[in-house]
Parts: sequence; structure tokens; C-alpha cells
Amino acid sequence: MKRYRDIAGDGGSGIIEQVTEKLTNLNERMKGVKRTVAVMSGKGGVGKSTITVNLAANMARQGLRVGILDADLNGPSIPKMTSIENVGLESTEHGIIPPSGVFGIKVMSMDLFLFDKGAPVTWDGPSATYPWISAIEATALRELLADTAWGEMDILLIDLPPVLSRFNDLVGLLPGLNGVVIVTIPSEISHLIVLKSINRVKELNIPIIGLIENMKGYKCIHCGQDNSLFAEENMEEIFGYLHVPYLGRVPFDKGLAMLSENGLTNYIKDGAILPLPDVFDEIVKKVLRSIN
Repeated sequence: MKRYRDIAGDGGSGIIEQVTEKLTNLNERMKGVKRTVAVMSGKGGVGKSTITVNLAANMARQGLRVGILDADLNGPSIPKMTSIENVGLESTEHGIIPPSGVFGIKVMSMDLFLFDKGAPVTWDGPSATYPWISAIEATALRELLADTAWGEMDILLIDLPPVLSRFNDLVGLLPGLNGVVIVTIPSEISHLIVLKSINRVKELNIPIIGLIENMKGYKCIHCGQDNSLFAEENMEEIFGYLHVPYLGRVPFDKGLAMLSENGLTNYIKDGAILPLPDVFDEIVKKVLRSIN
């Protein structure tokens, strides 16, 4: 019986050739993508996907060719938020064509491969151990990138799940990642977790475009007074100590919350396009200025 040390190369499995081929395909697919930006937090429930979709919508309304890769394999939400959850995928000799939604935003997501939208994503394997599942998910992310024919695109936003392992995988797949947008909420617990993400991004020498503070207060619908959802802290000053640019704050807004329910079609009424939330105007200017 042979041990691992007795096996030369890949033991005849051809795995090295398969991985090399996929990485070659990935690099070929990404040739037309000018800029790639990851949107991450490290913590769930901060509204990261909502931020991603609104950044994409604002950029697309400016005439940019925009795509979103939903890298949250187990809890994908981008298709619904971009109103393309029921759109089928087209497979060609050049790869899988990502469907285009409102404003022409292209989307690729694991959710588009599921026939039953309520079914959890499960992975077949010899065991349910974390290393095995993590390796399979890293492979799935590579497959999504390698098989998607993005075409010519100005910017690809990558919506990451609240685990640092996917960010590590992404950096390994896209060494040319142009930067990271980090999302938090005005909560001390969120700040502690996001700090870990910031430190990891810095360790990998990936540019931090800046931080967005989501759900920063809300306006009373009765009196119009601004109120706080969380304890008040000066996040601009706090993250300034870490030399992380502060991109801006996004208040809790019912219209943005409805985006999760109705998707980007929420911005279209009687065939006319409604104004996008102007809170993202300055944030997008800062993001584009950072990567151009």
C-alpha cells in the first residue's frame, strides 16, 4: 500500500492539468473586465448585498458596463435583488452568458443554477468536515469565474459572503483585484469583526478603497426627525486612525429595504426610471476615483 509520500505528482489523476486549464479559462474570461472590486464585511446582516446592488445601479446609470458576481454560494441574494432570479442561463462555446437585468447589469450567481429556489446548497463528498467543504466552495467560486463569459466590462463588483475564507480564495484567483469596499453598521460588535477584515486585507496588500457605514440612523416618517438605530460613535474618526478612507454613510431607508423584496424593478414605474437614492452619488464618485 502506498503512502502519500510515495506518490509522484498527482498520482495520475490529472488534477493538475484540470486546475491549470480552469485557471487559463478564468484569465481568458476576465480579459475584458477592466476593474474588479470586492465588497465585503466579515459580518452578516450589515446590508452588504443591498450596498453592492445600489453601487452597481448608480454606476450603470452613469453609462458604465457593470457586472456583479454573487460569491455568497450558500446564501445568494443578488439575482432577486437585481430582478433576474427567474432568468435562465445560456451556455455557449465561449462560456455561460450572464443574464442582464435592470440597467443592463450582468449577474452570475449560484442561485441561477438551482431549480428549487428554497433548496439549500449541499456538497457531496467523503465527509462534512470544514476543510472539505471549504475546498469545494473555493472550487465552486473558481468554476463560476472560469465559466462565465463576462465580455467587455468596465467594472465587476464581487459580493462576498461574511467569511474571510472566500476573500482569501478570491485573492488567489484574481491577483489583479483592484480594491475592496468594506461595509459595516454603527455597532461595536460589527466594528470589531470588520476590523479583522481590514487587517486581513492589509496583510494581503490589497488596496482598501474605503468603508461604508450602513444603517446610519433613520428619518421619522411622522416628524422628519433624524434618529439613531445604534449607539452614536464617530466612525469617520475611528477608522481614520486605521488609515481607511471613509466613503460615506447610508441611513436606514424603507425604499432601500424594499429593494430586497422587489429588486431593481422597484426603481421603474409605468415604464419610467425613478431617481436612484442620491446618498450613493458621492460614494460612487470616491470609488471610481480610487480605481481609475
